[in-house]
Amino acid sequence: MTDIKAIEQAGGYVAERARKEGASYADFRAVAITSESVRLADGKPDLINRKVSFGYGIRALADGAWGFAAIADLAKNSVEAALREAVQIARSSAKLAPTPVDLARLSPSKGDYKTPVQTDPFAMPLKEKVGYLQHLDELLRGTQGINNTETFLDFRREEKWFYSSEGSVITQTIVHSGGGFTAASKRSRREVGERSFPTSGGQYASGGYEVITALGMDAACPEIAQQAVALLDAPSLPERRTNLILAGDLVSLQIHESIGHPLELDRVFGSERNFSGTSFATPDKLGSLRYASEIVTVKADPTALGGLGTFGFDDEGVPAHPATLIDKGMLVDYLSSRETAARLKKASTGAMRAESWSDLPLVRMTNINLTPGEGTLAQLIADTEDGVLIATPDKWSIDDRRENFQLGGEIAWEIKNGRRGQVYKNAVYSGSTVEFWNSCDRICGPEEYRIWGTPTCGKGQPGQNMRTGQGASPARFRNVKVGQPA
Repeated sequence: MTDIKAIEQAGGYVAERARKEGASYADFRAVAITSESVRLADGKPDLINRKVSFGYGIRALADGAWGFAAIADLAKNSVEAALREAVQIARSSAKLAPTPVDLARLSPSKGDYKTPVQTDPFAMPLKEKVGYLQHLDELLRGTQGINNTETFLDFRREEKWFYSSEGSVITQTIVHSGGGFTAASKRSRREVGERSFPTSGGQYASGGYEVITALGMDAACPEIAQQAVALLDAPSLPERRTNLILAGDLVSLQIHESIGHPLELDRVFGSERNFSGTSFATPDKLGSLRYASEIVTVKADPTALGGLGTFGFDDEGVPAHPATLIDKGMLVDYLSSRETAARLKKASTGAMRAESWSDLPLVRMTNINLTPGEGTLAQLIADTEDGVLIATPDKWSIDDRRENFQLGGEIAWEIKNGRRGQVYKNAVYSGSTVEFWNSCDRICGPEEYRIWGTPTCGKGQPGQNMRTGQGASPARFRNVKVGQPA
């Protein structure tokens, strides 16, 4: 049982004592995390796990540099020692810091945020969850040729308490739910047809068990299983240049890799390079770079209902708010923290987030949402005389400046005269970020829109996995290189 009174006392102590210990600023962030994973392989339990974690981290700014200390003990002497340690680390770091840290101004926040939840996933019996996954397995195996399956559910609850020396006092309870399945038809290790639903790795959103119910996995099982069998003997997508339609989940990945990561401002400044490199979208291009075609507007929006990157306040107390990053194709802003935003003399876009209480917050994606256009996917296909439709992320690679990429999907269909035709596997496409996004000539409408959840976005050293969202509808891109040489 979390000792809320002890948390309040510890947070209040750090907020009040920080300046006396020599810090110009400090914050205290306590987090209690409960997570549950239920996974079945071929209808049998493969992983059933529930974990609980609690602790707190203290950031201190002293002599123009950051220090950080994290611990799980709420005893008064331990809190005092952790604060002193954070300040001492900051003073030591200042000796090597090239320039002193400046923070964008922020009014103190006092508030409480809770994810809207209809059905608490942690209150549901484990037997019921396992039974549902076994039901999905049976539906998949109803298709002749399916001989391997994986079905899974994942849930996470974060309770967070934040205090700052500027006077912020914030509490949050954030709940995430996700799930999915994979069906495979195999003859050998190399001869495999595999399909996933709702997307590879499953779909995740903020909310309770109602998120799982809304995925429609039961109804999707027969069609997805049939596609897996068809892929077993399908040819590889041949190399050519053509009109490319991406399903919403692949548009989501494209946004994540070629818009979200390159617009993280710490990466732009080169202070964060691990996992995903730096960025070509440097500050001299702000306001002048035509990043995409005029129909492309992208917003960072941590207030979006149901997004995996949805919250009330980021991990340095900035209230969640929408921020336009690309406006009708033009680069206009970045994902930022108070420190990075100050370097551009701007306000923070509220993107400072940490995986756990023991991690320093980093600039991370929230929900990076592509504004929908008009029409359905069926209408977009009907409007395409010649092209390729690719769905469900399968592989991806992008260079250290987030410019040149190759991405792929589990399945593709040839489009001829506005109709789907031949099915293909090994469906890859490639391009350069700015050229690719400028070739976007149509985006489907709100009826096709979904905020896709990415539960394991890696960044930092030591590494952190953050949960992000990408709002997307299917979209078409002109004259794109698809396939691989024969």
